[in-house]
Formats: sequence, C-alpha cells, structure tokens
Amino acid sequence: MSEICIIGGSRHFGRRLVENLRDAGTAVTVVNRGSAPVPAGVTHLRADRDDEAALRRVLDDRDFDAVIDQVCYTPAQAAVARRVFAGRTRRYVMTSTIEVYADLDGPPHAEHAVDPATWPVRTDLPWDDPAFLDDNYGEGKRQAEAVFTRDPVFDFVSVRTAHVLGGADFTGRLAHYVRRIRASLPVIVHEDPRPASFIHEREIAEFLAWAARADFTGAVNAASHGTLDVRQVCAAIGEPVYEVGEDVSPFSFDRSYAMDNGRGTALGFPFSRVADWLPSVIEDALAEEERICALA
Repeated sequence: MSEICIIGGSRHFGRRLVENLRDAGTAVTVVNRGSAPVPAGVTHLRADRDDEAALRRVLDDRDFDAVIDQVCYTPAQAAVARRVFAGRTRRYVMTSTIEVYADLDGPPHAEHAVDPATWPVRTDLPWDDPAFLDDNYGEGKRQAEAVFTRDPVFDFVSVRTAHVLGGADFTGRLAHYVRRIRASLPVIVHEDPRPASFIHEREIAEFLAWAARADFTGAVNAASHGTLDVRQVCAAIGEPVYEVGEDVSPFSFDRSYAMDNGRGTALGFPFSRVADWLPSVIEDALAEEERICALA
C-alpha cells in the first residue's frame, strides 16, 4: 500500500483528491490547520504549514511515497516544505496554476514559457501580507516552483492547473454568471474577450493522483481539451446581456489564457474535452442556484 501526504485538501477538488486516493486503497495523511473535518478513513495531522517547528513535530518520524501540496502560495512556504520534507518523501507534487502565465499572451502556453529553474526568487517581499499575496498570486506560485526546482532534494512536479469548474466550488465564479443571467443583469466583459483553458474538478483530482504515482518531473499543464471565452460560458447558461466595462467578470480576459496540454497528453493522461462536460456543470450550477433561492 502506498502512502501519500496531502497538505491542505479540505475543500473543492482537494477533498475529492483525498477521497479518491483513500478509495483506491492508498494510505492518506492530511496535514492542515483543522478548519474542516477530513473524510473518514484518513489520518489527520493538525499544523499550520507556515510553522516549521509545528510541521516537524506532527510529522515526527513519518515518511511518504509522495506529497501533494495543495496550498503552497509563496517562496517562503516552499522553502519551509522543502526543508521539512527532505528525506521524508521521494516525490513532491505542488498544485500550481494557470496564473503563472498571466503576464503572457499569444498561442496556448507550453510549460517552457515560464521556466522555474531560471525564475528569480524574492523572499524579501511581504508574502505574509494577504493583500500583497492576493495581488501577486501568480508570482507567488512562480517563485514557489523556483524554490522547489533549484537544487532539488526530491523529485518535483508542478501541476499548472487550468481554471477549475464543477463540484463544490468555493470561488463563486460560475455562480456569478448564473445569478446575473437569471436576473437579467448585464455581464461585464472586455471589448474582445479572449479564450481560456478549463478543467473539471473531478479531472484535476484524477490528474494530481496520477502525477503523484508517475515518475516524470518538472512543470506540466493540466487542462481539458478545448477552450472557452466568457461569452461561451454565458451562452451555456442562458441568454446573457453584455456590457463592456472595466470591472469585468471573473472569466473575461483581455489576453489569451489558454494552456498547451501536450506534455501531459504525451505522458499518458487521457484529458477530457470541455465541450463534453460543460453542460452537466452548468446544469448543476443552475440547480444549486434554484436550491439557494428556494431557501431564501
């Protein structure tokens, strides 16, 4: 039986990842602050990942076949994890993000467009300031990848995740569109919205579990085949009214936000097609809105 440690894993696709691994017979240990109960049948260790001494204390003499880090946002967090898990695991998978490509435009971005081996790391920046971190989310992920990549102490993979749709999505981004379209309120968009990559929450959970058991290293994009722009998302919901403005809605982008999933495909992961699962995601979102309205 393999043993996998998940840092975070308390909500959305992180929780599905925990359940999938458990149901597949993996011994799962979840490390988080304990803000939400973990699924039955897994080991729960409570610690703040920013507290290196606390992490070492709860891990004690434990080791793992792989670690999946769901909540690494800064180079400081990466440095702590790198020190603590050195010698405790042979493989480390960090959940990164499409936001590492946020400053780019052009065709779908392949992994080499942002090389963590050469990316500058600035530990002197105020990464512990929530407002700064929120404004520099993509940069925090880039620098975290860089810390793990340089002078590696274990096999490292950064999974650059597309925008996730479906499941118990706490971000409220899709719900934003459902509510506005149902209420005949205008959806604020760019004048020429550009396409983006997406992935189903079930698929990204499967991808992370697959990556933890594989033997490749480096960055890999995780995105379903096909792209969507904000107008296509809205059209799948109903009959939207658009308005061009500055305070744009969540999935409206003024530059290409598409990723090339060729590396993951070549490595053997069978990505789905966005067009195949989008209708069911929209159906679930509409049903959830109906449920909320009925309770109001």
